[in-house]
Amino acid sequence: MASQLTEDFFVLFGLKPAFKLDAVALEAAYRDVQSRVHPDRYAHLPEGDRRLSMQVAARVNEAYRTLRNPLARARYLLQLAGVDAAHESNTAMSPEFLMEQMEWREAVAEAREGNDLHGLEKLHVRLRQQADELYREVERNLDENKDYEQAAEAVRRLMFIEKIQHEIDEALAALDH
Repeated sequence: MASQLTEDFFVLFGLKPAFKLDAVALEAAYRDVQSRVHPDRYAHLPEGDRRLSMQVAARVNEAYRTLRNPLARARYLLQLAGVDAAHESNTAMSPEFLMEQMEWREAVAEAREGNDLHGLEKLHVRLRQQADELYREVERNLDENKDYEQAAEAVRRLMFIEKIQHEIDEALAALDH
């Protein structure tokens, strides 16, 4: 069981390391592994064994959360390839993207200040479309081209988009109250 603490997340679930992932297969593998390592199965064993089972169960949960989330999965795959998409030195973005990001932030601020529910929803849809395009790019670069630098750039863009979407979600929630 201790080896499961060091296995990569794909190995842990018996899955091929790839961005494109079968969600049903991931869910089934998670349930199978979790049922085998669940701490309740080790409740009758000595303290050390119980502690190890809790650590492994926590690792299995972390692996599942990471692989289930497309952005986290992309970052994890990049990490396995030795690329840190979030590293401070990797924040260079094209001027076009930075301008677009500033426009999005301004649009969110204006819609929030104007209580413009429709404007926020419209912006959310536009960002979702942009994110979908970037996820397709990430899949191509990770699974097909093995171009980790291009994938990392797309992931950094997705991280920006996710932050802005979170801001929109907060603004929408505030308008609902």
